[in-house]
Amino acid sequence: MPRPTKQQIEDEILETAAALFARHGFKETSVQRVADAVGYSKTGLLHRFPSKEALQEAVIERALADLRAISAEAAALPVGPERDRVVITGVAQLALDRPGAVALLLSSLTSAPEGETLHQFGEAVFAAFGIAGDPACVTEHDLPRMIRIVGALGAVAVTSVAMHDKLTPVALADIVEVSYDALGHERPKK
Repeated sequence: MPRPTKQQIEDEILETAAALFARHGFKETSVQRVADAVGYSKTGLLHRFPSKEALQEAVIERALADLRAISAEAAALPVGPERDRVVITGVAQLALDRPGAVALLLSSLTSAPEGETLHQFGEAVFAAFGIAGDPACVTEHDLPRMIRIVGALGAVAVTSVAMHDKLTPVALADIVEVSYDALGHERPKK
């Protein structure tokens, strides 16, 4: 069995830390807990990330980079059904590839309504759907769409976290369809 690369080790640490931060909160997740979960020594973990704050920052930056990549993929499309499907598909794929990141996003929605992390996640997510600006400054005109977006994301996040051990490409496609339906677009006629 080949030895993992530095990038693979870092990916494992960040994904595990994201899941632990989501489950236990930042304050209750120690560096030792992360080290134990990935099978490394605390010293080895601190060699890569010099503090718990540095680890948290790396986890958040990676999750934001993932969301921004999804946004960039959709940016050339006009706001509407096609763009929404690209974003929902990207978030669903992220849930399959990095369930810890999606769990962290979900936990930030439920536990830190005033937190900077939520604000950053919110801006990145709504930008992907073509809504620019501060999500906290929603107008009455934008509110129904934003509610549908949050519902669609909730469908992806909750389903993928609750059923992570059963996620297959077929199941992922079903999650995309359920989430897409929450956006209120008509399905293409077959």
